[in-house]
Amino acid sequence: MLPITPTLAIDESELHFDFIRAAGPGGQNVNKVSSAVQLRFNIQESPSLPEDVRQRLLKLAGRRVNQAGELVIRAAQYRTQEQNRFDALDRLAELLRQAAEKPRARKATRPTVTAKARRLASKKQHGEIKRLRRYRPDDWE
Repeated sequence: MLPITPTLAIDESELHFDFIRAAGPGGQNVNKVSSAVQLRFNIQESPSLPEDVRQRLLKLAGRRVNQAGELVIRAAQYRTQEQNRFDALDRLAELLRQAAEKPRARKATRPTVTAKARRLASKKQHGEIKRLRRYRPDDWE
């Protein structure tokens, strides 16, 4: 079990790891060792996720979710397969923690009487400045 929050955990059987070759410099081992990790987690079919967390996760993950509803996380930061595996798991756990947080409800507020008066005074002052800039030929004769 991968613990996410005190009430949410993901079973290891829901995670699928693919080990691939990492791009970039790596010396003699670059074409031999598959140290990069692709973690796949099927969001749509996971029994561990409540529906509200599932919806928030889909929105948070964005382009990392493929057509099949799988979240794909690619980790190739480290030189060893084990470190990249842990990095992918950490990134999945962080994403799930963010999705598990319920957004705070917005409280509707109204501007105060003073704020309205200040805004109108500012508008009047700006209009007065523009009025004084106007060119009127009658004033110059």
